[in-house]
Amino acid sequence: MTEPPMTVSLITGAADGIGWAMARRFAGGGHRVVLADIDHDKAAARAAALNGGTDGSAGGGHIAVAADVAKEADVVAMVAAVTDRWGRLDVLVNNAGIGDSHLPTLDQGVEAFDRLLRIHLTGGFLAAREAGRIMVRQGCGAIVNVSSIAGLGGLPRRNAYGAAKAGIVAMTRSLACEWADCGIRVNAIAPGYVGTDLVQRLEQAGRIDMDRLKRRIPMGRLGRPEEIAEAAWFLASPQAGYITGSVLSVDGGWHAFADAGDAWSEAGPLASVDPQRR
Repeated sequence: MTEPPMTVSLITGAADGIGWAMARRFAGGGHRVVLADIDHDKAAARAAALNGGTDGSAGGGHIAVAADVAKEADVVAMVAAVTDRWGRLDVLVNNAGIGDSHLPTLDQGVEAFDRLLRIHLTGGFLAAREAGRIMVRQGCGAIVNVSSIAGLGGLPRRNAYGAAKAGIVAMTRSLACEWADCGIRVNAIAPGYVGTDLVQRLEQAGRIDMDRLKRRIPMGRLGRPEEIAEAAWFLASPQAGYITGSVLSVDGGWHAFADAGDAWSEAGPLASVDPQRR
């Protein structure tokens, strides 16, 4: 019996947080995973963990690749490293990104603005372009871009982040339409607040009021990295074979909520809503 061809997935920003959860999910699903990250040592340690403690240099194990997605040469080399090893690329997850400053607009500098767009939006474009070269030749492939609730609605003080994430949505739809007849699907996920180490550090620094944040989320809690990974896994899988150009909100109801007041209360459903309007 002929074995089915292996499926190769490239995940950027894979050394930590949501990206690491994605790497675990895709590896658990039988994919060969390339963990790309600017922190190569950490990515290599993660790849070794997926390989059961080996570095993956022998056999067909998961590997780490160093890449700063804001640099075109790095992205070209990143994708080349994948195809040099396996000769194919089936899935790209554009996850790499950084947080923003949360500064008032009048205090924001253009260098920080440009850097954030360069990493999130330009980096996503470069990775999609290079992966697209391979996928067009293959006649198949799936790309999952990571947007955000900030790309679907307005979040004060987060101009660069919101602009980048909204740009990712527009780019997703554009690529999906362009490459649909090439057998390539392009979708995006829009996570809400997720309980990563970064969010925990922001809470400890007093930059996030966790109780207030949870009240704004209809489900009353932050997402888990594994839940975002499951959404990416679905969109990359054959089960989503007729889905392209879509943006899947994974936000506990954040984007759907449009009422006044809190979206969630410990007292129970709609406890914070005006009784006369129930």
